[in-house]
Amino acid sequence: MDIDTTTAPTATTDEDGVTTTTVNGVRTLLAPRSGPVTAGLLFRVGRADETLATSGITHLVEHLALHRHGLSDLHYNGATAAAHTHFAVTGTADDVVEYLNGVCAALRDLPVDRLETEKEILRTEAAGRGRGAADGTGVWRYGTRSYGLVDCAETGLPAITAEDVRDWARTRFTTENAVLWMTCDTLPEGLDLTLPTGEWRPAPEPTSALPATPAYFQGADGVVVLSSVLPRSTAARLFADVLGKELFRELRQKGGYSYTAAAEYHPRDTDHATLFAYADALPAKQDALVGAFVDVLAKLRAGRIEQADLDSIRASALAQFDGPELAASMLPAAAMNLLMRHRRLPVAGARAEIEAVTVSDLHRVARDMWADALMQVPGRGVDWAGLTAAPTASPEIVSGRRYSAVENGKVALLVAKDGISLVTPNDRVTIRYAQCALMQIYPDGARHLVGEDGFSITVEPTLYHLTGGALTPLDAGVPPASVVRMPPRDPARIPRPDPARSRPRTSGKPARSGAVTAWIWLLGTFTVILTAATGLVAYAGTDPELSPEGPDWAAVFFMSLLTLICGYPWIEYLRKRRRGEG
Repeated sequence: MDIDTTTAPTATTDEDGVTTTTVNGVRTLLAPRSGPVTAGLLFRVGRADETLATSGITHLVEHLALHRHGLSDLHYNGATAAAHTHFAVTGTADDVVEYLNGVCAALRDLPVDRLETEKEILRTEAAGRGRGAADGTGVWRYGTRSYGLVDCAETGLPAITAEDVRDWARTRFTTENAVLWMTCDTLPEGLDLTLPTGEWRPAPEPTSALPATPAYFQGADGVVVLSSVLPRSTAARLFADVLGKELFRELRQKGGYSYTAAAEYHPRDTDHATLFAYADALPAKQDALVGAFVDVLAKLRAGRIEQADLDSIRASALAQFDGPELAASMLPAAAMNLLMRHRRLPVAGARAEIEAVTVSDLHRVARDMWADALMQVPGRGVDWAGLTAAPTASPEIVSGRRYSAVENGKVALLVAKDGISLVTPNDRVTIRYAQCALMQIYPDGARHLVGEDGFSITVEPTLYHLTGGALTPLDAGVPPASVVRMPPRDPARIPRPDPARSRPRTSGKPARSGAVTAWIWLLGTFTVILTAATGLVAYAGTDPELSPEGPDWAAVFFMSLLTLICGYPWIEYLRKRRRGEG
């Protein structure tokens, strides 16, 4: 992992005044700015690179890397995002060198003696973190993988070991996977960014939990949120501002439905960005808000975009290039583009692209936005607007052994070799073991499973009539990489059935004897044979050579009645089995 530093790195300065060089092999961007020095060290690794069973490991590495700076007076921070991790600092040149050197030294040798303490700090941080309006939309779009993990709890923390974090730092926080930016014209003395060697890692491929778009799901009262993934472009960035302007005008100024109505554009990876639009309202006005929100989208989608709005947004976008110390202000975005290997336009090229955007370009973006839209709406659905409801139940259930709930015999778990289903009178959820993103195992026997589609099933032995070995298929079928063994729970947190609602196990459910099951299958087989025989008798009766006197309708009637009597238990068994009731 040692890097030869005897040869001075080559430095080049572009037309905008941004200098590109390297420090210990780390790609580095420099531009001068008056006042304190600000620097940012970026790594192309984030929560989207994890799995649900390892979720939190990047954040944990970030905290461990910053531990030794805990009592420093420096203005510094660290942040773990979906596709990158950022260490930032502001101070004198010597302060910045001390901070960056310390971060890299810690990444080379993490203080793993702090592992359990930092886990507790992360749990405390999560407990105190507020939820934004768009929180949760990622799981509906991506499931519990890739970019959907940003909206998931850091469920991997209990099982992450010292070797896990060392390996994660050794393979992700590497020279080739990093970019540094600093607001100075030359590198300060003593800077040492020695890191493990590795490779640049492209941003994770997105997953999907949506069968179709545009789609919607029902969320909290009083807020509407739309997200859409678009190709990164200047037109899309300007469209987000136009959409925000139109929402504010229609929903707040004209309609009076909202206090906040806005839209934002956020790069997601190398080639794509996410557009968010949102508006709030009092519960009494939320139905009107939804209608007005959809009307704004329909207006823009139809191409009714005012040239004056584009001109206004364009002027604001161009004004950013008139600020002082422009090169330094562009460093964070330029470094992120370099990290993601997205093109970085010079100022002249960026100006030209902004000036070239037309109303027709915005109209095209509006149509693309709608085609990929996912809306969170309060109250009633919006099928009337042409959106499809996102799945809230699984399309099928497994054929497996049935274990009814103690309090309600109509609620049951179905356990099969390849999956598990939870069925209720109004719902059903299935998780196939091969698509299980997480199975938490508790010492008291409970299992909590989460599928890649975001659906979850909790198996509480105290709440179901489970027999010996009932959960063996789960333990054998779920991939080991998805298993997280949890610490013991407080006994007070283990759910107990209400004695007043508890029911004894219904005979035949799930303890139906083998003889009864065999008898039902025998009836089914006999029904099939009897049906065929009835058909043959009826057919033979129509043949003059075989039945000169014509069909024996009494025999046909008798055999049909016998078929119905024998077939009814079989048909009822199949019907209940399909519904998870038998």
